Amino acid sequence: SQQGCDPFAQTQRSKLQHRRARINQQINKEMRMRAGAENLFRATSNHKVKETVALELSYVNSNLQLLKEELEELNSSVDVYQNDSESISVPMIPLGLKETKELDLLVPLKDLISEHYGEEGVLFEKEIKEFMELRQAMRTPSRNEAGLELLMEYYNQLYFLDSRFFPPTKSLGVFFHWYDSLTGVPSHQRALAFEKGSVLFNIGALHTQIGARQDRASLPGLNQAIDAFQKAAGAFNYLKENFSNAPSLDMSAASLNMLVRLMVAQVQECVFEKMTLLRTQHDFLSRLQLAQEAARVEDVYSLVHQTMTQAHVKDYVPFSWTTMVHVKSEHFKALSHYFAAIALCDCPAASDAELPEQEKAFIQFHVTMPDGPSLRVLLQDPEERRKLGKAHLKKAIMKHEEAMRIHGLCKILRKMDILQEVLSFAHKRSLSKYSEIDHEEDFFETGNAPDIHPKTLQKPEIKSPNFSQVKVTDLFHRLGPLSVFSAKNKWYPVRRVHLMRGENGFGFTLRGDSPVLIAGVIPGGCAAEAGLKEGDYIISVNGKDCKWSKHAEVVQLLKSTGEEGVEIGVITLQGSEGPKAADKKATAMSSGSGLQKSNKENSRKSLMNSKSASTLLVWSKKSKRSKKSTYGVPFTAVGDNEAMY
Repeated sequence: SQQGCDPFAQTQRSKLQHRRARINQQINKEMRMRAGAENLFRATSNHKVKETVALELSYVNSNLQLLKEELEELNSSVDVYQNDSESISVPMIPLGLKETKELDLLVPLKDLISEHYGEEGVLFEKEIKEFMELRQAMRTPSRNEAGLELLMEYYNQLYFLDSRFFPPTKSLGVFFHWYDSLTGVPSHQRALAFEKGSVLFNIGALHTQIGARQDRASLPGLNQAIDAFQKAAGAFNYLKENFSNAPSLDMSAASLNMLVRLMVAQVQECVFEKMTLLRTQHDFLSRLQLAQEAARVEDVYSLVHQTMTQAHVKDYVPFSWTTMVHVKSEHFKALSHYFAAIALCDCPAASDAELPEQEKAFIQFHVTMPDGPSLRVLLQDPEERRKLGKAHLKKAIMKHEEAMRIHGLCKILRKMDILQEVLSFAHKRSLSKYSEIDHEEDFFETGNAPDIHPKTLQKPEIKSPNFSQVKVTDLFHRLGPLSVFSAKNKWYPVRRVHLMRGENGFGFTLRGDSPVLIAGVIPGGCAAEAGLKEGDYIISVNGKDCKWSKHAEVVQLLKSTGEEGVEIGVITLQGSEGPKAADKKATAMSSGSGLQKSNKENSRKSLMNSKSASTLLVWSKKSKRSKKSTYGVPFTAVGDNEAMY
C-alpha cells in the first residue's frame, strides 16, 4: 500500500508543515468565534450587547491578522525548500501544500452500500479502509516522483468514488475540509469536486517544491527544474479551466491565473540560467542573445508583478512574493543592459565579413533605435560602441540599485542573504565594468540607452497533468461493472428465478458481457413463465456471482445444468422497463460519460444537484455495454447476433 512520508520525521520541512497546521487550527478557532460574534451582532438590538460584541470582533480580527502574518512568514521560508548545493542560485518561490482534515467514510459508505447496492456494508470495510488509508497517505506526499504518483493515484481513485457513491440527486452527507494554502483560512464543501480540485492544487504545489529544490548550477538540475515548473503551471491551469466557484481563494480564477504566470516566469528564469551555462563562446552575437533572454525574463516577471498587484489578488499574496517578483523584474532588466554593454565593449569591432550578420542581429536588438550614427558606423567604430555601452551600464546600475532598494523594503526578504548576495554581486560587477570603460576625458553626456527587445530561444510550455500515467484499479470492483452498478442507476431488488429447460432451451436470448443481458424472451417459453423480462441482467447462476462474467462463461454455466434446472438471479434497472429499453440503455451507456470542457467541474449547477458534473475528461471510460456478442451455440440463433438458449 502507498505511504505518505512520515509526518513526524523532524525534517525542517515537516516542522514547517506542523507549524502551518497549528496556525491553521488557531485560525479555524478564531473564524468560528468570529462567525458566532457576527451572528450575535446581527441578532441583537440591545446597544450594550452590540458594543461588547463589536469589541470582541475587533479582537478576533486583529488576532486573525497576526496569525495570517505568522503564516506568511512560514510561506516565505523559501530556503527550506531550496537545495543544499554550494553554488548560488537565485531562490525560487515554492507553494506550501493545502492541509486537510481527516475524513471518516466508514459509516456513510457502508450505509450507501446496503441502501443503494443491497449488499452487506460490513463486507466492504476492507475496501473503505484501504481508500481512507490512501487519503491519509496523500496528505504528506514525499517531495519526489513517488509523492506525485501518490497524489495522482488518489485523484484517479476519486473518479471511482464519484461514480459509485455520489448519486446526482443526493449528497453523501460528508464535508471535505481544506485549508487555503496561503492564508490558512478553512473552507469546506460537500461537493467531491472540491476534494478533487484541492488534490490537483497539491499536485501543482508539489511540482513547485520539486522545482525549487533542484541544483540549478548543473544542466540536469536546470532541466528538472524547468520540467517541474512547467508541470506546476499545467496543473494550476487545468484547475482554472475545469473547476469553478471553489470556496477558497487559492483556487479562484484570479489566484490560479497569477500562479500560472508565476510558474511560467520561473521557467523563463531557468531558461536564462541554462543559456548562461551552455554559452561557451563569448562572441558578440551570443552576448546579445543573453541580453535578450534577460529582457524576456524581466518581461514575464513584470507581468506577474502586475497580476499580483490586481484588486482580487493584492491583499492575498504574501508581500514577500510580490516583492521578490518585483526585485527579479528589476534585476533582470539590469542584466539585459549589462550584457548589452559587454557585447559592445568587450567584443572587437565588426570586420567587413561579420558586418551583415551583426547588423541583422542589432536591428532587432533594441526596442527603439539608439541615437547617434548609423548601425554600420556604430558596429565598426570602437569609440561609438564604448559610448553606447556606457549608456547601457548607466541604466544597468540604476536598475541594480532599484532592485536592492525594493529588496530592502521587505523584512522577510532581508533575511534571505542568498538573494542579497546575488543582487550585490551583479551591482558590483556592473560598477567595476563602468569604471573600467569610463575615461576621465569623457566630455559627452552619457545618453539614454533604449531598452532591449525581449526574445527567447526556449518558450515555456504549460504541461497539463497526465492522469493516465498512474493506473489505478477500482477499489470497489466487487460491487459489479460500473456500466450498471453506479450511483446514478437504480434497480429493483434481486429476483431469484428457478428455470427448467424445455425442448427449446430456456426460452430467452442473451447478449453482451459483464453483466450479461437478457435481450429477448420467447412468449410461452420457460423464461417467460418464470417472469423474466427483456432487459434483465443476469447477476448469478446457481449462487455463483456473474456480475463480471463474460458471455461464454454464463452460457457454459447454463448449459451445464441437469434435470434439476437452474436458479438465476436477475435485476431490472428502474426506468428501463418496456420494449427495446435495453437497446436504449446500451446506446445511452456507450455515448461516453466524459465531461464537456464547457461544463465546469464545480459549476453552480453541479453544486445544486450535488455532483452530476464532476467526472473529468480523462475519465470518460466508454462503456462496453453496447458490444453484442454471439457464440456458435447449438441452439436456434435468433436476431442479428443474439443467441437463443
